[in-house]
Amino acid sequence: MNQIARPTTISNDWDRRGLPAWTYHNKALYEVEMEEVFLKYWQVVGHINNVAKSGDYMTFDLGSERAFVVRGNDGTLRAFHNLCRHRGSRVVTGDSGHCKNALVCPFHGWVYNLDGTLRGAAQPNSYPALDKHEFGLRSIEMEVWMGFIFIRFKPGPQPSVAEHLAPYVPEFAHHAPEEMVPTGKVWASELPVNWKSVVDVDNEGYHVAMAHPALQDLYGFTYTDIPYGSGLKVSKGTFKPNSGRLWSVKNYTKFSTPRDGLPEDRCDLWAYYGMFPNTVFVTTPETIQFYQELPVDMNRTIVRGITYKYPNENRQQRAARYLSYRIDLATYAEDTQLSIWSNESMKSSAFENFHLSDNERFVRAHHDELRSILPVFNLTHAPVAEELAEISANMKSTSSQEQKSSQGVQQ
Repeated sequence: MNQIARPTTISNDWDRRGLPAWTYHNKALYEVEMEEVFLKYWQVVGHINNVAKSGDYMTFDLGSERAFVVRGNDGTLRAFHNLCRHRGSRVVTGDSGHCKNALVCPFHGWVYNLDGTLRGAAQPNSYPALDKHEFGLRSIEMEVWMGFIFIRFKPGPQPSVAEHLAPYVPEFAHHAPEEMVPTGKVWASELPVNWKSVVDVDNEGYHVAMAHPALQDLYGFTYTDIPYGSGLKVSKGTFKPNSGRLWSVKNYTKFSTPRDGLPEDRCDLWAYYGMFPNTVFVTTPETIQFYQELPVDMNRTIVRGITYKYPNENRQQRAARYLSYRIDLATYAEDTQLSIWSNESMKSSAFENFHLSDNERFVRAHHDELRSILPVFNLTHAPVAEELAEISANMKSTSSQEQKSSQGVQQ
């Protein structure tokens, strides 16, 4: 199996601080983050089997942007801005749905073909001739990777999804992800915290033993973190068959049944694959799921996800999937509370900074990724709100020039 080796030594002289407290409660910074981090980085929308038939669609909202993915009559998937070219209304509504042969704007009835071209405006005689391409829906960059659909609203520094996630392919392929089907609709939950507080909690397993009884009972001290670099990392925990004290864990390990052909070393494995800035894929012997943190504003975050199963799932796999859902539900409630406590602490006059454990290096790595994109994260105190965007751009330009000069000296 192709796997990146873990670091053999851990130095004690690394900077154990996290981001400054002000970065978790700053509206001006949130706006810059949305522009430079979220809109320019790949976001997962769903899976090809969420939009299996012509006319099926899924929607995706991020900040002020609205998108949807639809399967055309030719079987091709396309991503568009969810804006009618007439007055900007949403063309499709809800999390998902089906349009037969055409997309009809619910505001004034403009009609679009499933390939995004304009079929016709309502009361066409009230307009001059409208070019079907010029007034068609605006497309969005899209890529399908191992069955999962990604979009990116603006060009950004990440390479193609296929290139970026290549280190995950050897392990993902064992689960035949393209074949999997959704267990239901997308779930979403809003948390009253900054998105970084949710990611901070999710980016380390140091708290599992104390805060997550079910996970500790399931895979306990086998939990390990493996860095891949470039914003990628995997966390893994293995369980023993017919083990566990808690009802959900004991019965999950009893009923857990891997798909035919799954390698032995993955038949007892839960693995969490991270993708900067906000996405995690989870593989178990029975399922694959993804979840992501989507900022709503500086103090609100939507956590969104969906679980996929094998199309020929048997009764034991169905039982195990339900029990893993029970374990995940308890874990999510626990992490929600931890995120709230962590986020509110940033407002306290007594809060100085983090002091991270060696087991929390992924927290620091995530913060360093953010610092590399927006050097303004390095400021101890918040700049004046009206000047933050300009200061951030100037710091980024200076940092880029220094890196080029450094590379020139090395050459």
